[in-house]
Amino acid sequence: MTVTVAIVGRPNVGKSTLFNRLVGRKIALVDDTPGVTRDRREAEGRIGDLRFKVLDTAGYEDRTDGSIEDRMRQQTEIAIRDADVILFMIDARAGVTPLDERFAQVLRRAGKDVHLIGNKAEGKAADPGLMEAYALGFGEPVALSAEHGLGLADLHAIVSKAVDAAAEKAAAATPVLDQLPEVDVDLPPDDGTTEEGPAKRWDPRRHLNVAFMGRPNAGKSTLINHMVGEERLLTGPEAGITRDSILVPWDYEGRTINLVDTAGMRRKARISEKLEKLAVSDSLRSIQYAEVVVLLLDAAIPFEKQDLALADLVEREGRAMVIAVNKWDTVEDKNKALAELREQCERYLPQLKGIPLVTISGLQGRNIDKLMAAIFAVERKWNSHVSTARLNRWLAGMTESHPPPAVSGRRLKLRYMTQAKIRPPSFILFASRPDALPGAYQRYLVNGLRDAFDMPGTPIRLWVRGGKNPFDKRDD
Repeated sequence: MTVTVAIVGRPNVGKSTLFNRLVGRKIALVDDTPGVTRDRREAEGRIGDLRFKVLDTAGYEDRTDGSIEDRMRQQTEIAIRDADVILFMIDARAGVTPLDERFAQVLRRAGKDVHLIGNKAEGKAADPGLMEAYALGFGEPVALSAEHGLGLADLHAIVSKAVDAAAEKAAAATPVLDQLPEVDVDLPPDDGTTEEGPAKRWDPRRHLNVAFMGRPNAGKSTLINHMVGEERLLTGPEAGITRDSILVPWDYEGRTINLVDTAGMRRKARISEKLEKLAVSDSLRSIQYAEVVVLLLDAAIPFEKQDLALADLVEREGRAMVIAVNKWDTVEDKNKALAELREQCERYLPQLKGIPLVTISGLQGRNIDKLMAAIFAVERKWNSHVSTARLNRWLAGMTESHPPPAVSGRRLKLRYMTQAKIRPPSFILFASRPDALPGAYQRYLVNGLRDAFDMPGTPIRLWVRGGKNPFDKRDD
């Protein structure tokens, strides 16, 4: 049984630093600015031989006015509700603050297994604060330095005790087989068939990482919340609420989809604050770990310059992509708007000819099934493999229809083609003079690959190399 450990506390006490330490890599943004973390984030934590789920939370603020801070508080309270163990963190150097005292009252009412953590406890400057911490009523505080990794042995003891308690509880709930009556039952031989025919075996499929990207306030968090069926991510009318890239696992049609919400990205010239730069960098890293990227556009202002820059970036990274036009419920003349969108898509993104375009409403949950169908379709095409025989038959037809040009009076010879890898589909073309093959002719071949082998909108890599056809002895 997996134990869930939540790290909670007021802003800027070091919760995300400890989260990164337990996870073993820097996946949560860390900065001196209070309130960097806004959504709760979960990952697998480990201390030595222990494995557990760890939750990072927003800094607790005692607000109930509907503000961002109020919505952050609600996210923290959900984490407290779901946790088995709560690590209540204070800043040992700053001592106990009134907000710490208020949060301690909330935790006592929760009735959870709470352990007080005095962070930043390296050196003697933390001693007075650790003494003050006894007044919070959670016993002896654990002196810790999340930045330097001090005090992890005490955390190991805390989590280990919770793991043992969970194991005992699970064992107590398991029926004792020896006490059950024995019943003789004649079972048919297990030959892999049923009355309806051959038995269907469960086919495990790998997780799919899908990153949602777009400009601020495009509706990424709202869409993901509707997909998973809960207010998992912080939302609101304010632009730029999301800062960290948050991964939300979601089971859809028997498959785990890792939905990754990212910070909205503005034009580089408008990004001035250090924190926003960190958030944008985190979003860009999410592209590298995603297999499919959903570029979310606002139906009121689609295909802005920043949208096109993001689409070009995803193509250069070689990721499969779907364009989703959000807030479609606000569009009046939908047929006319859709025709204009498709025309703009083909005109502005010729490098992704045929890319799927889906109209949705994240707020109302419309067309999510169509969005997922498009995601699965582009994933399959992104994993496409074409046999060498088919490729070379296709290449012969392409060169016959449109021969490569003559350069310096000599006709270029395209000798042989093979697929080097998938994800994205990448091909090697062997030619007599690879450096002389014009870019326009290479684009002709790439578009031909898309049309002939059903890979619309898929990034395709074509590498031209010098060499002979290894299967043609007459080739000189």
